[in-house]
Order: sequence, then C-alpha cells, then structure tokens
Amino acid sequence: MGRKKVTQLFNTHSMKRRSLLILAVLFVSFSSFAQSYHELVKQAFQYYGAKDYTRSIGLYRQAFTIDPNNYNDLYNGACSAALAGEIETAFDWLNLSIEKGWLNMNHLQQDADLVALHNHVAWQKTLNVLQEKVNKIEANYDWPLQAELLRIFKEDQDIRRQYIDATKKYGYQHPVVDSLSSLMIISDSVNLEKVVKILDTKGWVGKDKVGEQANQALFLVIQHADLKTQEKYLPLMRTAVKLGNAPGNALALLEDRVALGEGKKQVYGSQVGRNTKTNRYYVLPLADPDHVDKRRREAGLGPLADYLKNWDITWDAEQYKKDLPEIEKWNKGEY
Repeated sequence: MGRKKVTQLFNTHSMKRRSLLILAVLFVSFSSFAQSYHELVKQAFQYYGAKDYTRSIGLYRQAFTIDPNNYNDLYNGACSAALAGEIETAFDWLNLSIEKGWLNMNHLQQDADLVALHNHVAWQKTLNVLQEKVNKIEANYDWPLQAELLRIFKEDQDIRRQYIDATKKYGYQHPVVDSLSSLMIISDSVNLEKVVKILDTKGWVGKDKVGEQANQALFLVIQHADLKTQEKYLPLMRTAVKLGNAPGNALALLEDRVALGEGKKQVYGSQVGRNTKTNRYYVLPLADPDHVDKRRREAGLGPLADYLKNWDITWDAEQYKKDLPEIEKWNKGEY
C-alpha cells in the first residue's frame, strides 16, 4: 500500500529553547473540493486498514471523480482493488498512478497488495511502461549529487528519529535526550555546510535531476538552519517552486518558520510548540485563523484540524483567537 509504506511527507523536528518540538506532516489536496476529496481518501484508507476493500474501493472511486491526479491515492486505490479481486479497476488506477507521477519501481514489484496482478499479461506491460518512464527521467540525473543528497537526507532523518524515540521513552529532561540533541546540532551544522555549497553552485536542484527524496534533503536542511540562513535561501526556494523544482507545501512550512523567527505570525499553522509548564502542545501564533484552511489548500496542504491531530490538538478557530494573547506569552517564554 503506497501510503502505508512510501508515505511522501517531511518530518521537520527541531527544538526552541530546548523545549519546542516541531513536526511537519504534509497532507496533499488538489482542488476546490479538496476537503471533500481529502475526507473520502481518508475514509477509503481506513476501510483498507480494516480489510473492507469493497467499501474502500467505493470511496476511492468517489474521490477520483473529484480529482484523479494524486498518484499516491491512485496507487492506494489500486491496492484495494487488487485485494478485492477487481483486477481491471486495479490496473486502471495503477496505470493512471504511473501516468500522474508514480515512479517507485522497487516498491511496485515488492508490494504484497498487488500479487493478484502478477499473473496477468497487463502486469508486465505496466512494468514496461513504468521502467521506460523511469529510464527517461534518470537519463538526466546527476548521480553523484543524488548520492550525496540521499546521504544527507538519511543523516538528517536518522538523528531525529532517535531523538523522538528518546523523548517518548525518557521525556525531555534526560541525559540521553540531551546527548542526542547535541549530536543533532552537530549533524545539522555539517549537513548545512554541504547543502549551502550545493545551493550556491547548482541552485535548488529539482527532482528531475536528483529524484524526489534527494530534492527533499535541500528543504530539510535549510528549514533546520538558523534564521539568517533561512531568510537567505527562502527567495531561492520560492523561485524553485515556480519552476517546479521544489514542492509548494514544503515552501509553506519554511514561510511559517521564517515568519515566526522574525517575530511575526505564521500563515499556514504548520508550526507547533509545547508548553513546558503544562506539557501541552499548541499552535504557535497564527495570523487570520478563520481562513487558514483556504491558505493551506492553495499551498497544497490538508485541513489544519487533521494536521493537528498528530499532537492531540483539537482545532477551534474561535477558541484559538481567545487563547492567542496567552499563546503569544508562551511563545516568548512568559508564563
């Protein structure tokens, strides 16, 4: 299943005053009906998890009448269809997924959800189409640069996973957590030096040159950098988004980080803080809470309420506006 095994997301963890943990999870939506689409595919995936593939297929079918362009969701729909024995539908959605941008050949070939398709003539045809597409794209790859960026991506994410696991096990005040925090700072500094050199010499290299995950490494490292560095490269990322060399939803996260760093309010609600007195998470100062979902849709992000469930935060715009003065005090360290 695509979302289960190859979820395309960015995990952006860092600390503010050693107590602020920020995680950026991207949920992609694509049309003026994005929220309805989002709810349909969410429910479809839940039925997949419950092994009710017939209902899952029905919901995916409704979603794809709204927007048939999300290759991850199309792939997931194909998995449900294959598991339900609806072979023709599975191939239709799988092929459309490839047409719209699915490129992970290894995952496709190894996915147990699609075993029912392997003995059909159409399976080899599908593999051939994907391989031909991958070959054309990879013909333009800068392989040494991709390898370097993939190493950076792995280092960036590995230390953060260790840090998160440690905080879950020990809490935030523990020698193990402190040690990992120090290692993360060192790792970020080394990776930043490498990425700055790449950006200054090659620009914001797109996924057409290094692949999607290597391209993501540029954003991850810059967003973990100091404010001055973020401000310097924010315009470059804006241009990269216009050229298709960086995802708009990642830009939204960097915009929020820079705004907060400059003492302004964030725009998309992507940045979450933790009150060390209450140990509760909260949305860092946000401008115009009433229209945040409209801005998020335009940036390719899902509803804020769904995003905030990752921290057990219930989103209520009216209550948030009442709480905002207190939140601004928390953010300044005034309790």
